Amino acid sequence: MKLYRFLTGPDDASFCHRVTDALNKGWELHGSPCHTFNAAENRLYCGQAVVKTVHGKDYDPDMKLGEQ
Repeated sequence: MKLYRFLTGPDDASFCHRVTDALNKGWELHGSPCHTFNAAENRLYCGQAVVKTVHGKDYDPDMKLGEQ
C-alpha cells in the first residue's frame, strides 16, 4: 500500500521538525515544498507532501496515516 500525507504549518522550526520526524519514520519527500503568505496573520506557511510504501497492509480510510 502506498500512503500519502501533506504536512503543513507555519514556516518555523516546528514545521522542519515535523518533516524530519516523518523522514526518520520512513516517509519520503514527494515533490517540492510550497509556501503561502497569510496577510491577515502576516505569516508564511509551508507545505510538503510525503509518501511511504507499507507492505502487508491494506488501505483503510479510518487509519491514522501518521502512525503507519
